[in-house]
Amino acid sequence: MEISSADQLRLNVLVAQPLQAVRIDESRMCVHALSEKGEAKVELNPSCKDEKYIRLIRQFLSTHYLGSPGGYPVYLRRWTRMGQARDDSLEKLLLIGEPEAVSAVVHAAGLTNELARRAWWSSASAENARRMLEKEDVVQGNMGAELAQFLVEFLPFEEQQKAIIDSVRLVLQPGLISNAMRDDLWSRGKRKNSYYVGFIQQTPHDLPIDIMPHKKWSYLAKALQVEISKGNDLAKQLCLTFSSVGQAFLHTIDLVLQKPNDQDVVVALLNAIGNYFSEINHESPRCREMQSLSAHADSACAKNNAKVANILAVDASLQPQLKALFGLSMINETLVDPIFSMTDAIGSVMRKRIEPITKPLSEYLHLLRS
Repeated sequence: MEISSADQLRLNVLVAQPLQAVRIDESRMCVHALSEKGEAKVELNPSCKDEKYIRLIRQFLSTHYLGSPGGYPVYLRRWTRMGQARDDSLEKLLLIGEPEAVSAVVHAAGLTNELARRAWWSSASAENARRMLEKEDVVQGNMGAELAQFLVEFLPFEEQQKAIIDSVRLVLQPGLISNAMRDDLWSRGKRKNSYYVGFIQQTPHDLPIDIMPHKKWSYLAKALQVEISKGNDLAKQLCLTFSSVGQAFLHTIDLVLQKPNDQDVVVALLNAIGNYFSEINHESPRCREMQSLSAHADSACAKNNAKVANILAVDASLQPQLKALFGLSMINETLVDPIFSMTDAIGSVMRKRIEPITKPLSEYLHLLRS
């Protein structure tokens, strides 16, 4: 079976032009092409079943642009999403009308703002927008704001909590959305606290909420100034945590911890907590239960630790808070691996099962909040 002679002629005329991208509308049986002059369209006249005819069209395009009728190996889905496509072939992948090839382009490390524009024309989806906003050249280019606007408008239709978290995190990159839009996203967190997780991942030190600093912050910021200047990262983290910025972070963590929606939210939240406090514990062990984590925190907080001792020399009552800091620095998703590997529960059932993690975690937060 071959492409009809009329379609063959029109397609040959089409590919003779310098094209930027090609997409195939399978429902309307049309081939759309993008060039510097604008868009062109070829209406197809199938000589066999539509599905088989579309395959013939893709073979034609692949032969012309890639030199092989095999097209893009769509079975390499995992490889595609690891960003392994060669940078020198990205332009050609956008010309074969294969959605999986477009995915290879948006996942590629070498994606540019111009290629993002072509890929977006080829396949405008929330997943593609998220992957493109992971590339610095796209964020800094004119496509960044357009993709962010799309994701914000699409957020009410997202059903997966991880997709919501990723979208919020990505659109909060500097220069992509207005302050009003940012405040609107924050307000949506009252209904879906997964929005808050996106904020604490991307802007943990710039949350749109006013929280008073800890009652000891003003005093410690002065008393520990010498320690901080000497490079005591524990003293620096303690003062940051007691500041209004740190208290806002802890407050937001507490909001999510009260009622996480599903396992993806829990995993993202735990990793965000550990990342925030990670600088004070560079060799943090990955604990699988809170008892072990608490023991490691006690050990890290031993008085023979010079950084700890120097802080306690200023205020001996800070020992529980320092232990809490070390404990939070060891928080990560490994804690819930033994639980989540045995169940796919969500909602109240999930929250009940993770109480052995969330209750001690809440106690750490309580120690550090005013």
